[in-house]
Amino acid sequence: MASRPSSTRISEAESRPQEWLDQRFVRPPVVGERMGHDEGIPGSETIAAFARRIYAAMDAIRQRHCDRQIVVTHGGAITFVVAAWTMLPIESLGYARFHAAPGSITELREDDYFHNRQVVGLGDIRHLI
Repeated sequence: MASRPSSTRISEAESRPQEWLDQRFVRPPVVGERMGHDEGIPGSETIAAFARRIYAAMDAIRQRHCDRQIVVTHGGAITFVVAAWTMLPIESLGYARFHAAPGSITELREDDYFHNRQVVGLGDIRHLI
């Protein structure tokens, strides 16, 4: 994934223990605006901003002309990697989340004829067993 520009402000949660984050985290609303929700941590980005960074990275990846590419990411990003691949609008992702286990493989493919984008497998862990 694309790294943050050096001018981007780091969240106050950076390098803090999970307990610190859990005490401050504001859950998103059940209904209403979820993508722009402020999670209560100064300096943290919204889900919409996070999604836009991943979409931009996926656009750059798609621009490369090669047969196969490997993208390594963490679980929180997999929803937006898959959504960007399948061209879902960011605005439609307020309630959608995909899950993939750590170390798993998600296979995305574009067919050579229609250029449809497929999610061939999501979170495959057979190689870990």
